[in-house]
Amino acid sequence: MEVWFGIAGGTGRFGRECGRAVKNGSQPTELNIPRLSQRGTVSQRIGLTDITITYHRPEVGGREIWGKTVPLGKVWRAGANENTTITFTDDVSVEGKPLVAGTYGLHTLPDKDQWTIIFSKNSTSWGSFSYDEKEDALRVSVKPHAAEAFEVLTYIFDDVKPDSALATLRWEKLAVPFRVSVDVKAVVLKSVKNELRSVGGFTWGGYDEAAQWCLDNNYELEQALKWEDTSIQNEERFENLETKSRILEAMGKKEESAKVLSKAFDKANAIQLYSYARGLQRSGNAKRAFELYPQVPKKDANHWISHLALARIRRTPEISRRPPRK
Repeated sequence: MEVWFGIAGGTGRFGRECGRAVKNGSQPTELNIPRLSQRGTVSQRIGLTDITITYHRPEVGGREIWGKTVPLGKVWRAGANENTTITFTDDVSVEGKPLVAGTYGLHTLPDKDQWTIIFSKNSTSWGSFSYDEKEDALRVSVKPHAAEAFEVLTYIFDDVKPDSALATLRWEKLAVPFRVSVDVKAVVLKSVKNELRSVGGFTWGGYDEAAQWCLDNNYELEQALKWEDTSIQNEERFENLETKSRILEAMGKKEESAKVLSKAFDKANAIQLYSYARGLQRSGNAKRAFELYPQVPKKDANHWISHLALARIRRTPEISRRPPRK
């Protein structure tokens, strides 16, 4: 594999690109002196996973970039100065291929119609000078495309979705995107399990939140049920009983769900029962809501919420208790 020994901002092994910050054109090595190609960092979170690209940013400066300043068919650092690096805090997929969490040297193999994006296990070298194909963790092929002009090399995260994003190199009039995807549910489940081993698992609330997340995502419902049972063992409350009833319903266990929900109503205070009934009404189940409103004063006849429940019964027209039209 041929490696290009020029530097994106100039020619020669060190060149003027990073040395022009010193008057005689030499490369600063002893002092922390500003470089012509300034350091940049861009990050994107997908779910709980952080993706961070750290790089140096050469300018076009009136030069012909592709095929001249950056030769085609030779490994290029995709930046300037030290390794461009990319860090993943969790396992990901790049263009559909798995890549474990970690920090990688980011190199490219440019060509006219297709680029190869290279993730190297070596992330601490200077550019691509010592690049070794044997240290590759992953290679993927992507298609470059014409784009708006960028004078300074820039990495951007485009087309951000709940479980993926396009990491895009933009320079001159070219864009080179590669998609990074995350199994968000698996990452969150792993994180939640770990959190429950700490203070999050010391009360009913942590296990209830964990079960609620599984339910909201229709994911690992058996695990959700176990977590909710643990929450109830820690402290039986309206909240965790009500969540358990919805988990059971989602699992198709309607009779069990109804029994648990009835128990939840027994545990509910006036505000909780009113809020639950109001939620039913807003979601279109007015009939069931108006069956529950009369139960609110039985919890606490003198509470202001009980008067509100009674007022809602008296003031709401009969038509509002009917199911909405389809």
